[in-house]
Amino acid sequence: MKKTAFLSLLFICVNSILFAQQEADIYDKFESKFYTIDGYKINVEVKGTGDPIFFLPGGPGNSHDYMQGNFGHYYKTHTVVFFDFLGRGKSDDAKNPSEYSVENDVELIEKLRKLLKFKKIFLVGHSYGTVPAQAYAIKYKNNVDKMVLINGFHSGAMWQANCDSYNRYAKTHFPEKWKKVDSLRALGYVSSDPEFSKVYGSFPTKYVYYHNTKLKQNSPSYKHRGWANDVYVAIIGKDGDFDVAGSMIQQDYRKELKNIKAKTLIIAGRYDGVSTPEFAVQYKQFMPQATFVMFEQSGHNPYLEEAEKFYKLFTDFINE
Repeated sequence: MKKTAFLSLLFICVNSILFAQQEADIYDKFESKFYTIDGYKINVEVKGTGDPIFFLPGGPGNSHDYMQGNFGHYYKTHTVVFFDFLGRGKSDDAKNPSEYSVENDVELIEKLRKLLKFKKIFLVGHSYGTVPAQAYAIKYKNNVDKMVLINGFHSGAMWQANCDSYNRYAKTHFPEKWKKVDSLRALGYVSSDPEFSKVYGSFPTKYVYYHNTKLKQNSPSYKHRGWANDVYVAIIGKDGDFDVAGSMIQQDYRKELKNIKAKTLIIAGRYDGVSTPEFAVQYKQFMPQATFVMFEQSGHNPYLEEAEKFYKLFTDFINE
């Protein structure tokens, strides 16, 4: 769950001074290669040697850029794979919005695995990226060696619950602003309407970060599409900040998580208002075989707020 007007802040922020391994020129070290899959050109950027890691960005709607900015340096020890899902980043748009779905994102991962000729892969998903990661690990359980779920969602029900949680927070903490929200809702506006998004998106981002709400990203110098709102609307629903619909509401992995074979690390943020701890800790019950770590000084982006702790944990896990 996330507020559509804050997309560029929620999932593509990186503080380049926090962690020495991040490289200011990381984007220049990768080159795009376009694979034609199901009639569409899909942007893929691969670098390095060693075990392959597929990085799955949030959204749904984000391009690969912020994941590359935070994890691109792992090309030194692994084969890192960054790509843009259909309709996102440099990849082609779908002819029909109905083609944007969690299910199709899962199948794209599998098609890329085959095209790149990898037997087994690691999956690293952040926020929405954890959704196709889990679905893939369930459907193609023999193809995944390790998986890292960062501030994710185990079901459409969890996504809806977090939307409800954020809206309660916004209403109780910013009643002056919420009056405008109520007024527009009474007139029939939904969260995908531009007029409504402008008002709804004016709320502060404190529910995303615990400490510093002004974290900045080292963005690519090239012109890029960092966000595709039509994809978000197709997968989450036209009123997704209040009533989750689309492909997302159909997802529910809770019963199957215990059967995932991949060695899994699950990361959550104590002050995350997007994937709230109330529901994140349920992974301990649904997936007891996984390692669960709560970052006590982080919101939705622990790799920014507790970078040293995060990267040590992440590096140790992928190198085990």
